[in-house]
Amino acid sequence: MKHNTKNYDYLIVGTGPYGSIFAYEAAKRGKRVLMIDKRDHIGGNMYTRKEQGINVHEYGAHIFHTDNKEVWDYINQFTEFNNYINQVVADYKGERYNLPFNMNTFYQMWGTKTPEEAAAKIAEQREAAGVIAHPKNLEEQAISLIGTDIYEKLIKGYTEKQWGRSATELPSFIIKRLPVRYLYDNNYFNHRYQGVPVNGYTSIFEKMLASDLIDVQLSVNFFADKEAYLAEFPRIIYTGMIDSFFDYIHGELEWRSLHFEHEIHDSNNVQGNAVINYTDAETPYTRVMEWRHFDQNSDEGKSVITKEYPQNWDKTKEAYYPVNDHKNSEIFKLYRKEADKIADKVKFGGRLGNYQYYDMDMVFHAALVDVAKEFKNFDAS
Repeated sequence: MKHNTKNYDYLIVGTGPYGSIFAYEAAKRGKRVLMIDKRDHIGGNMYTRKEQGINVHEYGAHIFHTDNKEVWDYINQFTEFNNYINQVVADYKGERYNLPFNMNTFYQMWGTKTPEEAAAKIAEQREAAGVIAHPKNLEEQAISLIGTDIYEKLIKGYTEKQWGRSATELPSFIIKRLPVRYLYDNNYFNHRYQGVPVNGYTSIFEKMLASDLIDVQLSVNFFADKEAYLAEFPRIIYTGMIDSFFDYIHGELEWRSLHFEHEIHDSNNVQGNAVINYTDAETPYTRVMEWRHFDQNSDEGKSVITKEYPQNWDKTKEAYYPVNDHKNSEIFKLYRKEADKIADKVKFGGRLGNYQYYDMDMVFHAALVDVAKEFKNFDAS
């Protein structure tokens, strides 16, 4: 079966943000693009769908936040954002705390009322634990930053559920930049620009891919006909898993996966907040999202909540978080060398192609940088 039936300039594997931006920018320059995706929808993990009139984020909460004005202006071409500010609540065995760690958290935890009192309490706990000059693992890193109470109640159980291993086995860099704020401020992100699209994320991708020069084929597996695609297309943008592309010749890269359970409730306010994290080890899920609180779009008397369960990854599951430890980083370097050998033919991009956890704005930025490189000569002419 011939795939390049219209003299396409590009095959783009994956309709997530990286692939979609590339397709949009290529079409703007008059290039013909065929996009394929193994899923039955566009948008990758940013995909949203309507349920009870509410925008449900199918693959977990996606809040757009950035300090990059170029990226913010770019995405605002395709959507209007609301003014949603992420203010997370943590539940530890029924006790409720504000996140990220700020003066509200410290008051709830210890009754401290001033930044000086809170800093003194944290310093006291660090001293009692023994100051750790060079933390060797996540547990030591967390205690050296925030003390033992907050670590035990708000970090340990949540993180161990998330990664499926003990905090003493996890690298310290995972929480190197743990936000600690000596202000009464529950805004989870420090970024200047933040919000959620009023019409959901899927509408962004529908607009990006609306060009007559872009054809999209869904529920198509690139690997079912990989050699034919490679033979027929002059240039391929590949946003799938890099180890899979090379038939795992250097071994499998490790990931963590997630499982979501969606529930519809006969109430328009089930938990009173968009996100509640469950930080004890006994609760099997890490967080619960109530989608109507992200955008307040629905007037119906229903609410949709989603419970997020971390799980081990295998090839039957979606890959969410790369396990960027030393072993996997060394394996990825070998795949990067393989990718460099075919760089004239295949460009690897996105989270899966780069074995990298990206916030959304980082994917947008990376795609725009790569587009500029790809079309440098075209744009200069």
